[in-house]
Amino acid sequence: MSRSESLAAYLRIQARRQLDRVESNDAGRNARTALALLDAALYADGLTDEDALVRMLDEAGCFGPDGCDDFDPGPEGVRLVRGWQGGEPYELLLAIPAAMTASAQHAGEAP
Repeated sequence: MSRSESLAAYLRIQARRQLDRVESNDAGRNARTALALLDAALYADGLTDEDALVRMLDEAGCFGPDGCDDFDPGPEGVRLVRGWQGGEPYELLLAIPAAMTASAQHAGEAP
């Protein structure tokens, strides 16, 4: 599986997760998030592994230390993805490395 395919698959899984959530009074938030993530997955499907966004995610460590693992944006990236309610798909992809950096910085802070 290519990196862009792995990214798209991850986004589809997260979209399905949002659709499967049952929360009273969510005012359509889960549905909006699911649609936004499906849009991002479709966008990711159109990228190549040489695309600057995919390379940026790889350099941030989203595909493991050797760049061969399944897509994993880390805890802060997961939080970002699961809370994504819209915007352009590339904006989500651009925001993931920053979220990962914030997570790494917080992990390095003394308790």
